[in-house]
Amino acid sequence: MSNVERHNPNSSSSDNAEDDYGRLGERRTRRTRRMRMIAWVTIVALILLGGGSTVLSLLFG
Repeated sequence: MSNVERHNPNSSSSDNAEDDYGRLGERRTRRTRRMRMIAWVTIVALILLGGGSTVLSLLFG
């Protein structure tokens, strides 16, 4: 007997599983979106800083 069945024996296990996976999907979507945003900001910052340091090194030799 699983923990879910012990705590709530009257509900079916498939309903509980769907609810759990539904909430997990929502969290994963927000997390994935946040990670992608951070990755793109990091990539753009590295390109700008790399380009800026190249220009400064060419100007000041």
